Amino acid sequence: MKLLCTNISEKILKLRNKRNSEAALMDEVQKILKEESAKDEKILNALQENCENESNHFDFLSTDKIFHISNIEKICIDYRLRFLNSSLFKGELPYEAISKIKQLEEEHKISLKAYKIMAPSQFFKLKNADDPFLFAPIGNQYYYLIHSWGRDLHPLRKLMMWPFKHLENFIVLLLLSSLILTALIPNGMFSPQQTTSQFLIIYLFMFKWISGLAIFFGFKKGKNFSSAVWNSKYFNT
Repeated sequence: MKLLCTNISEKILKLRNKRNSEAALMDEVQKILKEESAKDEKILNALQENCENESNHFDFLSTDKIFHISNIEKICIDYRLRFLNSSLFKGELPYEAISKIKQLEEEHKISLKAYKIMAPSQFFKLKNADDPFLFAPIGNQYYYLIHSWGRDLHPLRKLMMWPFKHLENFIVLLLLSSLILTALIPNGMFSPQQTTSQFLIIYLFMFKWISGLAIFFGFKKGKNFSSAVWNSKYFNT
């Protein structure tokens, strides 16, 4: 059996072509990574911009992710959430949200801006005066839901926040609390036999006492009702 001779010229040529091909591939990978990094940086900068009254123009969007400002307002009031500019958000933005933004920008050939986030107030850097949702305005007071992350809200949050929706709700809470506390007072504490009129007088005094405490702590903490603060950027409201 005759062995073939080794052609050094062919070997070195193949080695050179292989190395050039690998180098070109690495250059291409580096180029793609730089482009993606630049896109990510652009999106992060846009999220930090304080843009107001601007909208994004999409070609076509899924209607199940489009919400009017009135729907967003109601959810914020019911669950005591804030709907604020993304520049005030201090939580961690997941990379999945950035990926969805890039996907939308590539599909619609636009650069998104004026982002809004709906989340509890502790997620925002509020000025002195449980889950985030990332929105982009699309005009006519409609917003497109890009991404939501974190844990779901507590199932009883809506019920727990019901008294803080409006002043009327809070007054109902005070009336019920006063009635319960009045009923817990032992019969005969103020007289041998408590009459209906005495019960009503005690109830009124109890209501005034609880209302006074509520007003004192409310003013001290600078709190307000959900209907007034759902889109406020101040923490003492």
